[in-house]
Amino acid sequence: MNNRMSVRNLVLAAMFIALGLLLPFVTGSIPALGARFLPMHLPVLIAGFVLGGPLGFVVGLITPLLRSLMMGGMPPLYPTAIAMSIELAVYGLMTGVLYRLLPKKIPFIYVALVIAMIVGRIVWGLATFALMGLAGNAFTWQMFIAGAFVNAIPGIIVQIILVPLIVIALKKAHLIDRPSTARS
Repeated sequence: MNNRMSVRNLVLAAMFIALGLLLPFVTGSIPALGARFLPMHLPVLIAGFVLGGPLGFVVGLITPLLRSLMMGGMPPLYPTAIAMSIELAVYGLMTGVLYRLLPKKIPFIYVALVIAMIVGRIVWGLATFALMGLAGNAFTWQMFIAGAFVNAIPGIIVQIILVPLIVIALKKAHLIDRPSTARS
């Protein structure tokens, strides 16, 4: 049973990565829309809830880097995809860990999601600050607030609406929170 669950989780992780590669096509080739609606974040956040922290971390770490390499630099590898990779890895890890630790009631799905989003955005800011500093460029407080929150408001709203609805639907369908599902 444990091997079957491991294969199941690896297949789901691959599916979440594939969704992370494909969903940005919804915003077309307009980078400003992608930066506002954050389509790559959705499958990573859900992966954390479904697969747990460690696999959610891996999905988040791989997705932006793979998309940058496969899609000719969209998002640009340095510093954008690298910083996003760190941010999304934190999203996957935090949603998985918090969902495991908190009570399995609907309000705590929101708690896990919002905490993961805040911590992920802070980590994105720190990573971007470090990467920009290595390149000799400034990353100001205003740039952080604009990139992490102001410009991302549409995506944040979409995440707060869609992610819990999807997690709740998966719970009702008994596709997550099964006793035999290996989570960490």
